[in-house]
Amino acid sequence: MNAIIYCRVSTEKETQTTSLERQKEELIKLAHQHDLTVIKVIEERESGYEIDREGILEVLLDLKEKKAQALLIQDDTRLGRGNTKIAVLHQIHKYGANVYTVNDHGTLQLSDTDSMVLEIVSIVEEYQRKIHNMKIKRGMRAAVKKGYNPLENLKNNDQGGRDRKKVPTSEIIRLREMKLTFHEIAATLRGFGYDVSKATVHRRYTEYIENLEEN
Repeated sequence: MNAIIYCRVSTEKETQTTSLERQKEELIKLAHQHDLTVIKVIEERESGYEIDREGILEVLLDLKEKKAQALLIQDDTRLGRGNTKIAVLHQIHKYGANVYTVNDHGTLQLSDTDSMVLEIVSIVEEYQRKIHNMKIKRGMRAAVKKGYNPLENLKNNDQGGRDRKKVPTSEIIRLREMKLTFHEIAATLRGFGYDVSKATVHRRYTEYIENLEEN
């Protein structure tokens, strides 16, 4: 199993350099004990309350892309403090990765409180996904009810394996003429595979109107 070693200290003080080196040495030993292949060692000097850390973001990206299946840390506070730690752990669990710590001599043992919070976060995220899908369906129903035929209107835009993130401005205009709100238009287009937001829809429509006025 491939693993990433992540070491963190919160300051630039010279004394912290020793801490980073100690963390690295202990984590390499931990990897050997569990027959893990270390593919990368990431060290950084950042506050645990800060989520925007280059090192931890690199870790999450590698885990998401399955370059590694395990993360080695000294203890869970190395991931972050407070809500930041919970957010990072949630992402790691979503990617199906294992976390090993020196303090636990193996797999991370979460406190009852952290386990409960992570479970709540997962439940909330699932309901948010359901609500998001409901909004998409609602937008699609509203469009069809007002005469929008997706098969007829989008067939000329279907070009096989093209990037579905391309925004069909002509359809935005057509749906807007049917009195749909920008939110409903965005939800409808997302339902047909277009990765667009309400803001993007509004911007494209505004650009269209401005071009008309200029001409």
